[in-house]
Amino acid sequence: MRYFIAVARHGSTLSAARAMGVNQSTVHRRVAELEGRIGHGLVRRHPSGYQLTELGLALLPLAEDAEKAMIAIERQAKAYANELKGIIRLTCPEPLVSRISNSQFLSDFYELYPSLRVEFVMSDGYLDLSKGEADVALRSGEQADEKLVGRRIGDSVWAVYGSRDYVHRHGTLNGLHDIANHTIIGFEGALSNHRAAEWLRRIAPDAETAATNNSVLGVLHAVMAGLGISPLPTTIANMHETLVQLSAPVEELNRGWYLLTHPDIRKTPRIIAFFDYTVDHLNTLRPLLMG
Repeated sequence: MRYFIAVARHGSTLSAARAMGVNQSTVHRRVAELEGRIGHGLVRRHPSGYQLTELGLALLPLAEDAEKAMIAIERQAKAYANELKGIIRLTCPEPLVSRISNSQFLSDFYELYPSLRVEFVMSDGYLDLSKGEADVALRSGEQADEKLVGRRIGDSVWAVYGSRDYVHRHGTLNGLHDIANHTIIGFEGALSNHRAAEWLRRIAPDAETAATNNSVLGVLHAVMAGLGISPLPTTIANMHETLVQLSAPVEELNRGWYLLTHPDIRKTPRIIAFFDYTVDHLNTLRPLLMG
């Protein structure tokens, strides 16, 4: 069809061949093939050059529309390839940053997409993806933000932990009800309404509080220092040999892990690439999230 359009525009197979950078015989052959498939002639030769037949004149505008559509497809495909580069700003709980950044999950991603890079935006509070504070979020807990899109990719499991030193001095737990008889590390600030904070207030409202912190990492460090006990994600706490798991996983605190983004950027090439890669490599990512 491109050869037919070129002949119509340039008036001869020779001029069309020059414009397209091919041999004149190629133009003859391709136009003849098109006419053979349609079953009717589209051009005829005159002393002054080639002219379109009645059918050729009727089909030319349609052929030009098809040409525009194919050019648009080619342009979009090239743009897609060119956009597979740049930064993906990923927000996740701070303790996970080192696990993910030093993992096979990320190194394999870079090998597959050498022009893409993941930049961590660390926060224990939820960043607003709709305001562009990050591109993609790894979050635990049931999602209330209906503006975001994504999928569940794993489970977030919590249990109560204390340091070996603390257990040596104060003993272990005799059931969750016994938390009230121990010193606890609480949650404040951005985490004051976290499910773990609400659970602690409900199960041990009168427990002595040794310290509070506005980040999970801060609570972790306080527990490691032997100041008290607190619920923590098993993924993070089990990394530290100085900590002792004092309870079975607390069902009330367990939630899902979600990979989320804003719908406005979900179909951009770099986000598509990261989502598709993550889904295809969940077996590598889940141990990083779930321990």
